[in-house]
Amino acid sequence: MLRLKQIEKFIDWIEPLHDIAMENTGLSDFGEDKSYLVGLRKLLEQQDEFSDLKVPIGYAMKLIFVLEQRLKAEQRWKDNPEILDINIEKPLVITGMVRTGSTAMQHLAAGDPNRQHLQYWMSQYPQPRPSRDAWEDNPDFQACRDRLEDLYKRAPATKAMHYNEAHIPDECAHLMAQTFTDEYWQICSRVPLYNEWYEHCDMVPTYKQHKKLLQMIASNEPEKPWTLKYPVHLKHLKSFLRVYPDARVIWTHRDPASVLSSYTNMNATNRALSVRPETLDRDDLLHEQMEVWADATARAVEVRKQYPDSQFTDVYFEDFVADPVAQMEKSYKHLGIEWTQEAEQGMTAWHEDHPRDKHGTHRHTEAKPLAYTRGQIQERFSKYLDAFNLNIS
Repeated sequence: MLRLKQIEKFIDWIEPLHDIAMENTGLSDFGEDKSYLVGLRKLLEQQDEFSDLKVPIGYAMKLIFVLEQRLKAEQRWKDNPEILDINIEKPLVITGMVRTGSTAMQHLAAGDPNRQHLQYWMSQYPQPRPSRDAWEDNPDFQACRDRLEDLYKRAPATKAMHYNEAHIPDECAHLMAQTFTDEYWQICSRVPLYNEWYEHCDMVPTYKQHKKLLQMIASNEPEKPWTLKYPVHLKHLKSFLRVYPDARVIWTHRDPASVLSSYTNMNATNRALSVRPETLDRDDLLHEQMEVWADATARAVEVRKQYPDSQFTDVYFEDFVADPVAQMEKSYKHLGIEWTQEAEQGMTAWHEDHPRDKHGTHRHTEAKPLAYTRGQIQERFSKYLDAFNLNIS
């Protein structure tokens, strides 16, 4: 790390970042597709333009970690090329705007033992998923658990905002971070130049890498269908469906004003972990994400029109909160997924054991008032609201 401290410009980190990752793993192949370098360069150029980081070396460690996971993945595909022949058929994906109940839905859906799910530690450390009784002794599982414990010590409020444990399912963020094309990079630091590129870049290479990683994780259970979740897939729905054309999509819905109130508070809490306090601007965060998600929902509305109704179903936040298992049954049946007794029993058991706010209440409405009125936010999302006849008062 000392060599990075001696480098004046962030953009000149590229080669030493790769060198450190290779030294740490003993591997040297980052893959034939070098498109990941575009996102990495954009991030480093942004930091040269304006850096709000408290500890730049901490940021470097995150970049190195991603490069290490790329190296390990490439080696596993070399050692077991048959992995890339595994079919990812008709994956069920839960998506929608952020803070619409999709995390609770994903945790509930994990009660279905007939499908496989992306556990948090598997997303951080992609590898063929070992049997459940071997997880606690796996060094990667232990490292993931320790990272989460450290996060909750440093920022206890995050537990109520987006609860994680190493063994429970989580979204696809870490898989997509491998190509430096993910929302994470725009949340941990203010990167408007990167955002402008990322929100409209070609995400097909990202989803091809995503699919290869799923094939690797599934290689010990190749026939088991997938359930995935990530709001970001809605932003890039066109690219997602290019790579997964037969996907079944649950689109979750909620009032955008409530979404942005919750999301702004969560983002401000997370960004505060890595940036200098004087650079943290909640109003800027709100405006940025309002624009990002208003454009994203409008794009997704148009993409959806190109696919049959049988591939999409809608779940509204209030309906899900009222009866989550019934909403999952309705979604399964609409999408042509068998609703089994095991699925119903597993989801019911999860719901009964995990009441809402079990890990605390996210009191985002008690934070600083939003810089926009509810009416102004809804006007910005008018195309989305009109498309789904969302009459929100």
